[in-house]
Amino acid sequence: MAIVILMLIVLFAISFLLGSIPWGLIVSKAFFKKDIRQEGSGNIGATNAVRGMGIKGGAAVFVLDAGKGALAGAIAWFIWAPLLTNAFSLDTVVVFTALHGNVVSAHDAIAAGQVSMLCAAVAFIGCTLGHIFCPWLGFKGGKGISVAFGCEFFALGPVGALIDLVVFAVFAVTTRWVSLGSIMAAVAVPLMSVWICWNCWPAAALIDITALVVIWAHRGNIRRLMHGEEPKFGSKDASKASSELSSEDPRPRRVRREEARRTKEGKLS
Repeated sequence: MAIVILMLIVLFAISFLLGSIPWGLIVSKAFFKKDIRQEGSGNIGATNAVRGMGIKGGAAVFVLDAGKGALAGAIAWFIWAPLLTNAFSLDTVVVFTALHGNVVSAHDAIAAGQVSMLCAAVAFIGCTLGHIFCPWLGFKGGKGISVAFGCEFFALGPVGALIDLVVFAVFAVTTRWVSLGSIMAAVAVPLMSVWICWNCWPAAALIDITALVVIWAHRGNIRRLMHGEEPKFGSKDASKASSELSSEDPRPRRVRREEARRTKEGKLS
């Protein structure tokens, strides 16, 4: 049992490191000679990359972020799961016996592909958390949508990933709030995990936890949506907000926003 748990921890670590690659920052500095963190919302994800670097820059960041998620999922599905099923089969049976209560059910679960499902779920939470809590940027990264989408093809299967894409597109296109599309896509994930991972509760639990963290990462967007302050994608208000946040002031964005907050509080007092 210990070797299986250790292998899953190693898979999580590999996935976390893959997810932590800050492609938004790399692309902005290497090809656009700017720091994406000083543009727009200050986020390193694809949406802010479009604001700060245009469609080409945003598309590149989306593909690279989704790609690192897909790579984590592929490692889990095509390397880790076969290792656990074949090279460490006895230990894997012990783990699934503990999960299902008896050896027969454990063998049935392994035959049904639950090892692959569990490994993909570990990769899913690992790469998404690596992106959101990027260790190279002070544990501050993106919001996890693109990287999670890439890994969803393995964690929830192609059908689940495409359904989630449709959910995102419906809300983002009809409202022009990309953040709302992202939030609703994250909300849909636990529902799909119950449907797709119904026979492997540890995988479903890991996927659900990941979705909750992604929703938490959008807490600022949720607050602005509730107060009617969230700018719509492509609107003049969004462009104005982006321009104001990416002014010539060289100080870090969080410092500027803190100063603005204090100034506002001073005027109100």
